[in-house]
Amino acid sequence: MKLGPDIAAVAALIGDPARANMLVALLGGQALTAGELAREAGITAQTASHHIGKLEAAGLLVPRRQGRNRYLALGGPEVAAVLEALLGIAEAKGQMRTRLGPKEPALRTARVCYDHLAGDLGVRMYDALAQQGALRVAGQGLELSPKGVARMADLGVAIPEPKGSKPLCRPCLDWSERRSHLAGPLGRAVLARLFELGWAEREAGTRVVRFKPAGMRQFEGWLAG
Repeated sequence: MKLGPDIAAVAALIGDPARANMLVALLGGQALTAGELAREAGITAQTASHHIGKLEAAGLLVPRRQGRNRYLALGGPEVAAVLEALLGIAEAKGQMRTRLGPKEPALRTARVCYDHLAGDLGVRMYDALAQQGALRVAGQGLELSPKGVARMADLGVAIPEPKGSKPLCRPCLDWSERRSHLAGPLGRAVLARLFELGWAEREAGTRVVRFKPAGMRQFEGWLAG
């Protein structure tokens, strides 16, 4: 008898095209209604309800309530990381859902991955911080060095307090660049700060992050140290 976690059960849930479309639609970190997820998957509300029930039971989706409205969100950053990695494998193998459209270059440049910055600019930020010694490998993860604390202060980022055993920062494999970008509470705090400074903004209804010309210059100046 085989012992240990059963990846086949989780993989089967993600592997259904309708459920995969629902999960990817939530990869931007937002919560959607069942009706919105049905439209993303191109299925009826009744069929969507069946799929959502399975995803909730497995912990891949979690419900959120706002007044009388019920929304669904990804089950956490671990689920987002798995989806991002699978997107990278699919892209590398040429398994594309649609033809490349006008938003494709923008998604590859900068996008939201659950709650942190991804795409070319996300990878460039990770690489710059690592090369400067602000991020360093610690066991299987990352840690913020004293230099990193100073670099965050330069940007005006309030370093989040650690919660339990969850790491402050971790690498997340970028599907378009196939290299790491910065995730975890620190990654979330940095992206929130970029929005707060007005250097970048999220394009409504998409995962695209667009930097303003002046914001891009400020961002590159910060990366240079």
